[in-house]
Amino acid sequence: MGQQFVVQLPNRPGELARLARALCARGVNIVQIQQSTAGDLTCAHIYTDCCDDDTTEVLRSMGYPFVAGSGLTIEIEDTPCAFGEVSDLLSGAGVNLNGCCVVDRAHGLATWALSVDKEDLAREVLGLPALHDLAGAAR
Repeated sequence: MGQQFVVQLPNRPGELARLARALCARGVNIVQIQQSTAGDLTCAHIYTDCCDDDTTEVLRSMGYPFVAGSGLTIEIEDTPCAFGEVSDLLSGAGVNLNGCCVVDRAHGLATWALSVDKEDLAREVLGLPALHDLAGAAR
């Protein structure tokens, strides 16, 4: 899935549009975005399809605080405690969850996009294929 950037922006009209235009000018395509606001700040969770360095440079040049994490998706049961159990597994292993959102719900399952600071460890803890296994399968 690539990297997810959790970006803190001022909560004012046009700020997210300003960021989107700057990413566009650099040739960065936003694949997925989720945004929420609390008080004077807004937080955008952004996945892009471009070189992560380009996104990082745009965010730094604009002065936005951000956290980058490796993105992965998981499919879990769509039950009240399922995500709490996943969160406990990750935190128990020392993996920090930088961002998350539900991207699909169907047939009793929920697909979550996660941003973590230690992707290899998160994959191991969650029983997902390692990155090198995925690269080999794509060939």
